[in-house]
Amino acid sequence: MKCIAFNRRGTLLAAGCSDGSCVIWDFETRGIAKELRDKDCVAPITSVCWSKYGHHLLASATDRSLTLWDVKSGEKIARVTLQQTTLLVRLHPGSCTPSICLACPLSSAPILVDLNTSSSTVLPVSVSDSGIGVLPHPRNKFADGSPPYTPTAATFNKNGDLIYVGNSKGEILIVDFKTIRVRAMIPILGGSIVRNIVFSRNGQYLLTNSNDRVIRIYENLLTQKKAAVALEEMSSSFDNLQGTEKLKAVGSKCLILQREFQDAVTKIQWKAPCFSGDGDWVVGASATKGEHKIYIWDRSGYLAKILEGPKEALIDLAWHPVRPLVVSVSIAGLVYIWAKDYTENWSAFAPDFKELEENEEYVEREDEFDLVPETDKVKDYEVDEDEEVDVVNFEKDPAFSDSDASMEELCFLTAIPSPDAPEQQDKYVGSSTKVEESTHSGSPLSVDVEQNDQAIILPDLSLAEAGGNSAAEETVGTNSSKRRRKPSAKGLELQADQVRKPLKKGKSSNKSFKSKNKKNDQDTNGFAHEEDVTDECL
Repeated sequence: MKCIAFNRRGTLLAAGCSDGSCVIWDFETRGIAKELRDKDCVAPITSVCWSKYGHHLLASATDRSLTLWDVKSGEKIARVTLQQTTLLVRLHPGSCTPSICLACPLSSAPILVDLNTSSSTVLPVSVSDSGIGVLPHPRNKFADGSPPYTPTAATFNKNGDLIYVGNSKGEILIVDFKTIRVRAMIPILGGSIVRNIVFSRNGQYLLTNSNDRVIRIYENLLTQKKAAVALEEMSSSFDNLQGTEKLKAVGSKCLILQREFQDAVTKIQWKAPCFSGDGDWVVGASATKGEHKIYIWDRSGYLAKILEGPKEALIDLAWHPVRPLVVSVSIAGLVYIWAKDYTENWSAFAPDFKELEENEEYVEREDEFDLVPETDKVKDYEVDEDEEVDVVNFEKDPAFSDSDASMEELCFLTAIPSPDAPEQQDKYVGSSTKVEESTHSGSPLSVDVEQNDQAIILPDLSLAEAGGNSAAEETVGTNSSKRRRKPSAKGLELQADQVRKPLKKGKSSNKSFKSKNKKNDQDTNGFAHEEDVTDECL
């Protein structure tokens, strides 16, 4: 596995694999719920992304392809091939059936891709002095020969009406989704390349990871709904300014730097930083080769924990949307789940329970074993019996407050049991024709049985085939089960003849049968008792 992503509820975990497939794990049972495989894609997956309600999954691969899947049916909806390999892909969060995604290629500007029409729109990556967004040069160089402003990260805001783009100059550009115009610009201290840019789940905080090895947390001052309209109104209030000055003035009203995270001693580079589900914690991994270290801070800047894993480099990281769990992917392709190690607390089961470190002498109360203790008589319970209890309405979970009640959300996948492999039937037991042939071939059946030491089971008979011989078969079966001896070849032949040929009335048949038995007795002295039993049954 190369990359991971939780669905909105945290019940399903999607993982992109090195063989081009996507595996969906049921996070409750830790079992594979679905496997999405495209015969046209065998290249490693670089990024996976869920739709808002979990019905679709988008995957990007190193063969420059984008594939949209229907999770429930496992069918491929669309496949688009770009000009460069995509490192990060995000579906539009404001649509129930998304068809537009944001792709961040390896060495070019981020683009908006329409998966239905395969059309793409390149986003601006820098701002000229006049305040107009500038598109990248086809060869990643500007006309004046200045170094390229290749962005390394981009993301949607919570509702998808704004796009936040980071460039190599150390700037955050806020781009309108509909008009593809730069509305604001926020310069980052140090001016280093922006490697990651991530929004918290509630959309109130923005995280950036730069090449100067510092993680910065910004507070989003824009409204969650209709942020593009609010930004346009804010921009109109700065009409007295022009160009980049106006964009910076508007940007200062959009984001405010709140905290910086860094390792002042080792100055390590960070990888795959993200927020916790509630946005109160920040997690980042060490990008040092051969290290699997995860750093966890609270939003105020306090380093709460350092998690050390195996000697395998970390390539991806995700925090569970609801629960305090962290999932990491190592370079070896394994996924590790990090959770709090809970200790048993017996006082949680009984509030008056007290754990003792050593034995203590206990002096019982005077009324401890009374039917009605004096302490209970004094208690006066104040209960308003006239208060109405609301059993219809329920409080919404703040983590899913933006859910649309009319849209069905896919939280779990139906498990399809795989049928068991049919047991290999004994090749020596077949039709009556095979049994007949074995009687005329010097009894090879007995040789095979002795070599394999296997029990031969005769096929079941219907009432028509058995006829009046059912009582004889039961007797033979009972006696053989009591002896538990390996039947001889002659005994098997007699049983086969008994099954196939109905008993004929007449003295001639009896005489021939008895003479045959006598001959068998002369040939096989050790199994004389078996033939006697057969005679008695007949």
